[in-house]
Amino acid sequence: MNNFLNSVQKESLVFFVCTLLGLFLAYLLSRLILKRLGKNPKYLLPKGTFKRLSYPIFLILLSFLIRSSSLRELLTLEAYAYWFRKISTLLFIFSFTWLIVAILKITKKIVLLRYDVGVSNNLKARKVYTQFNILERIVIFVVIILAMGAALMTFEEIRKIGLSVFASAGVAGIIIGFSAQKFIGTIIAGIQIAIAQPIKLDDVVIVEGEWGRIEEITLTYVVVKIWDKRRLIVPTPYFIDKPFQNWTKTSSDILGTVFLYTDYNVPFDKLREELTRILEDTDLWDKEVNVLQVTDSKANYVEIRALMSAKDSPTAWDLRVHVREQLIAYLQKNYPESIARNRVLLWDESKNKPSDEA
Repeated sequence: MNNFLNSVQKESLVFFVCTLLGLFLAYLLSRLILKRLGKNPKYLLPKGTFKRLSYPIFLILLSFLIRSSSLRELLTLEAYAYWFRKISTLLFIFSFTWLIVAILKITKKIVLLRYDVGVSNNLKARKVYTQFNILERIVIFVVIILAMGAALMTFEEIRKIGLSVFASAGVAGIIIGFSAQKFIGTIIAGIQIAIAQPIKLDDVVIVEGEWGRIEEITLTYVVVKIWDKRRLIVPTPYFIDKPFQNWTKTSSDILGTVFLYTDYNVPFDKLREELTRILEDTDLWDKEVNVLQVTDSKANYVEIRALMSAKDSPTAWDLRVHVREQLIAYLQKNYPESIARNRVLLWDESKNKPSDEA
């Protein structure tokens, strides 16, 4: 009997020593080899990747060690086997959840490193950023809920309570479903935005009469940065249920218009030549569209529309302001009589015709 106990103790000691030796070698390997290789710029893994993964992996290995019967025998704590197994299970659930979240964040970072939202043509980058930001929140939320449920179900008492609650939760579930209908609709709207993408990060939109850019998209609300630095907080269902303007849905380039109201005797060809000169002298124009047309005529004036293009909406705004100012200055200097005015006709009764001073 004593020989058997001695052999068990020796096996436990060997197992424990081997486990510690394995953990030490893993630590040594990671520090001397993997971490040094991770500094090589040709590898795609972002900085801090190994540190993020090493902690949860270490805890997973530790949970296996705590669960081993050899450790309990070595520490003569076999009477506490239930608590060792319980701690091991909870530690494994916690560390495995941590590992999934870390892998998700690292994957997101690796993918987003390939896209630059700072370039002028950043449509694809903004699509990817929007999808990953929303889907990341959804996945993390689901993983944490499942982990909490798995941890609670490891306790027999809670499992019995849970089964009894599920058995009698029919009516309560219907009531809660109606109460949470709006919240669920908001979550679903956030998922729809991630998939269908009616809006993306940095999109230029007009919402509730306000011009701004999409600054942040969450599952429940969207932050619109207004041009004067205010923030408009909009629920996500708004972008599914209501119409709004998205100026950068498929591309960032946009047309700008300038309207002038002039007299009938304005020289249209000269005005077209001046518009071309103004556009060619500025870097705001992208050299795509340059049109001047008479779009309407009234009793006292004609409406002239100058149409021009720019790479994005802020540039188009600056270009419109510049062109409007230059065209007005051109008319004031060269054709002041072409500026719209009201006419008064004086009638000469003695000659029965308009007066020569009219």
